[in-house]
Amino acid sequence: MASLSFSAPSYHAESLVSRYSLSHSSFPLNESRSRFQLSGVVKCDMNESLKFENGKPCVPVLNDRTLPSFLESRRMEKSVSRNIDRLKIFSGTANPTLSKEIAWYMGKELGKINIKRFADGEIYIQLEESVRGCDVYLVQPTCPPANENLMELLIMIDACRRASAKTVTAVVPYFGYARSDRKTQGRESIAAKVVANVITKAGADCVLACDLHSGQSMGYFDIPVDHVYCQTICSNDLVVVSPDVGGVARARSFAKKLSDAPLAIVDKRRHGHNVAEVMNLIGDVKGKVAVMVDDMIDTAGTIAKGAALLHQEGAREVYACCTHAVFSPPAIERLTSGLFQEVIITNTIPTLEKNYFPQLTVLSVANLLGETIWRIHDDCSVSSIFL
Repeated sequence: MASLSFSAPSYHAESLVSRYSLSHSSFPLNESRSRFQLSGVVKCDMNESLKFENGKPCVPVLNDRTLPSFLESRRMEKSVSRNIDRLKIFSGTANPTLSKEIAWYMGKELGKINIKRFADGEIYIQLEESVRGCDVYLVQPTCPPANENLMELLIMIDACRRASAKTVTAVVPYFGYARSDRKTQGRESIAAKVVANVITKAGADCVLACDLHSGQSMGYFDIPVDHVYCQTICSNDLVVVSPDVGGVARARSFAKKLSDAPLAIVDKRRHGHNVAEVMNLIGDVKGKVAVMVDDMIDTAGTIAKGAALLHQEGAREVYACCTHAVFSPPAIERLTSGLFQEVIITNTIPTLEKNYFPQLTVLSVANLLGETIWRIHDDCSVSSIFL
């Protein structure tokens, strides 16, 4: 029996960049010392003797952020402490469990936020702590109900902007509307571009997304997008299978990480939305462990018909690996029909208890997203995570 596991990269509980924890210190008022204010610019707690000219103390002029020696050490201490405290993480209502895991990995507490619905369904959001001058990260996947969760994210961004946050990063583990990324017929909308526009206009400075449906969606944003991927770790004697032509690049990337494992492609013809028909298989899977890799499972029509074809072509075992488990009906019935040895997903979308079944394995991406947030905050490389 071949063994298979699918996991996001795991990291130690501390970031690769050193974390500092310095206690807040303030200048104590000491009546025995001389204390005065320089024309409303800075307050000085004097602990060194001053030079006097004509009976008046002479204080060095503060130019180009240069401070006198008696302030330099305290300035550096407070700047490091403030840098750590400037990072704030807030969670929406879409996936609070994942938000808590991310905060735990980072050694932070989730920010206090009040989110409620009015009787008519309108969303009310109020930050219950100061974010002035802070780098704020808002964790909110736009999973079902997609429209409500998207609107909540937009209002959270606006609340942070109006509270004078320095930067606002939208952490969107699952980016809804990503499948509508191009025109396949006349008079169709490109909803992915519309959503990118509204997130940008709401005031986001950056977006952190996980396994977008297609890489071209990053180009729809006029702000930086950090795109992270989940990774597989598999056994030998396997073949990586793309369930459709559009996922070939993703499957090829996984195959390269597995010592250039063989690649197979399921050729399908779609007659409508959420309706797929398998036509042909490109590649050899006979006697091998087939690993179907996709970004999401919605109704499971594509991946189930692909698995049936793989069994017909002689695959020994079939595994399904995806990042986003949307699980719209009748996905569970199709996934539990005996076609799959194991179905491996992540927690970018919360899985309802009624959707659990024996072959299902759920892995957390909290470490991956937490480490990425630290690297963004510390101005370090994100792509090096995957090297």
